[in-house]
Amino acid sequence: MNAPTFLDRLSSPPRDTDRDRLRAAVEGRTVVITGASYGLGEATARALGAAGAKVLLAARSIDQLDAVASDITSAGGSAHAYDLDLTDLDGTSAVAARLLDEHGAPDVVLNNAGMSMRRSLELQYDRPQDFERTMAVNYLGPVRLLLGLLPAMRDAGQGHLVNVSTIGVRIPPGPRWGAYQASKGAFDTWARSVEPELKTAGIDMTSIYMALIRTRMSAPTPIMRRLPGLDADQAADVVARALTRRPRRIAPWWVTPTELSGVAAERLVNVVYSQSFRRSADSERALGHEVQQ
Repeated sequence: MNAPTFLDRLSSPPRDTDRDRLRAAVEGRTVVITGASYGLGEATARALGAAGAKVLLAARSIDQLDAVASDITSAGGSAHAYDLDLTDLDGTSAVAARLLDEHGAPDVVLNNAGMSMRRSLELQYDRPQDFERTMAVNYLGPVRLLLGLLPAMRDAGQGHLVNVSTIGVRIPPGPRWGAYQASKGAFDTWARSVEPELKTAGIDMTSIYMALIRTRMSAPTPIMRRLPGLDADQAADVVARALTRRPRRIAPWWVTPTELSGVAAERLVNVVYSQSFRRSADSERALGHEVQQ
């Protein structure tokens, strides 16, 4: 794995690369990871499996998920794969019940699965499914899963919820990202609302406001290839920091000042975003064209 450049580190949340500290935090713990078949979820699953956690992997790509679980167990770890489609809300509740029945209350739930969407509004007039699907994957599905898991975690009197969010919910929302940012913002608002309630039951919550992660999800958007960021293995070290230190928030250093300045200079931000929109274009995928990966 290549080390991130200075710009990559500067633009991204802080990481924890101490493997002994990670093992001390997760060894013998049961960790549910959604979206674990590719990208950040896969990288995190492999890191936690190597650190001694029992990882419960959930995603739609069951063949790939089985391969990841097999690699972890072949290396001496403990991993179990579960077919999870967050757009199927009743099916999501059934998966939660199965997880509890087979493994008991989890120690950690990593809400990592997500659906990205960058598309101009004028291309979405006849695509209500863009909004329905992003809301299901990024908000309604994760909430349904947690509604099934949290009662057992409360009864156990302990636990840790880690939500992989985006800097987009902390800084002024940009054009073409409406469906995605609205759905991620919905879960973030819900999580911050229930956080004090869960804290009284012994359950900690960490929200990770990720910047760019170079994965299959970001690859179809050309502008993303030119921006600083982290690869999946490097981003897994941000999740490691959440698990080893259990802070309430993890974000790049510049997010808070950008958030505050965006409120103070709302009109200027809108002008800048409007100019940016006029000088940029939708990706080939957003336009409905096939993209080779």
